Amino acid sequence: MASSAQILDTALQVAERCGWERLRLFDVAAALGVGLADIARHYRDKDALVEAWFDRADAALLARARGADLPALAPAGRLEELLVAWLGALAPHRTLTGQMLLYKLEPGHLHLQVRGLMRISRTVQWWREAAGRSGVHLARIGEEGALSAVYLCTFAHWLRRDREDEAALRAYLRRRLHSLPLTCLLRP
Repeated sequence: MASSAQILDTALQVAERCGWERLRLFDVAAALGVGLADIARHYRDKDALVEAWFDRADAALLARARGADLPALAPAGRLEELLVAWLGALAPHRTLTGQMLLYKLEPGHLHLQVRGLMRISRTVQWWREAAGRSGVHLARIGEEGALSAVYLCTFAHWLRRDREDEAALRAYLRRRLHSLPLTCLLRP
């Protein structure tokens, strides 16, 4: 029996050859030498693989939060380090990640779009928590909105630049973070 990690890794490998749209779970099962029931035990559908892929990125963000150097950084520096770690986890399959998002955005996939909005919210929440952001009430609401915009702009920028180096990505992200109202980042 294949583990959930093996299934996801195999799905990513197969999709690198055929594209996310053409990926079929029966092809993943065949590549692993298991039945579809083995896939279904771990993933209820193809979109669950997308969610697992983004869960890996969230895990990388949280792992970076354990870095001994992170608390010493200014708030914007912590946010930068964490989002770069999140994107770094997705980097091995950048083009495929973009294809996954296009799959979610298809007009007939309204249910996937709702899950996508929930994903954005969840990732931004983990990003805030990992950065040690503690604003409450209106300050938290404003910061969440501002950070959601930074997250989406940076993610879109990253997806469009297949060969951009990390220094250029960091410069872009710093500009986005520094464009936030100062009150968002002055509070702990």
